[in-house]
Amino acid sequence: MATTTKTTKTATSKVSAKGHSIPGTYAHVLRAPRITEKATDVNTKNGYVFDVDSRATKPEIIKAFQEVYGVKPIAVTVTMIVPKAKMNRGRAGVRAGGKKATVWLKKGDTIEIV
Repeated sequence: MATTTKTTKTATSKVSAKGHSIPGTYAHVLRAPRITEKATDVNTKNGYVFDVDSRATKPEIIKAFQEVYGVKPIAVTVTMIVPKAKMNRGRAGVRAGGKKATVWLKKGDTIEIV
């Protein structure tokens, strides 16, 4: 009986020693838009709220936003989300924290969030 080997092609990501992607590919920084009541209120003032990578800096967030949406923001504010202790069926647990960024655009600039 003959043995066959199957080779598969795997995708390799370009990651530096610090864990960040190689410059020029910043799409991983913006995780997802944050759809909440407060975020909707900020949208009326021409700001958009996103969950971002917890290691991301403001310049990386600006570059990622320009890369993904093609619009240059005028300001970015970053807020840490604190991990919260929760109880589930008598067992202690922790809800994960993270980082969120509010991206402010010029008056008249808009983006499409699907």
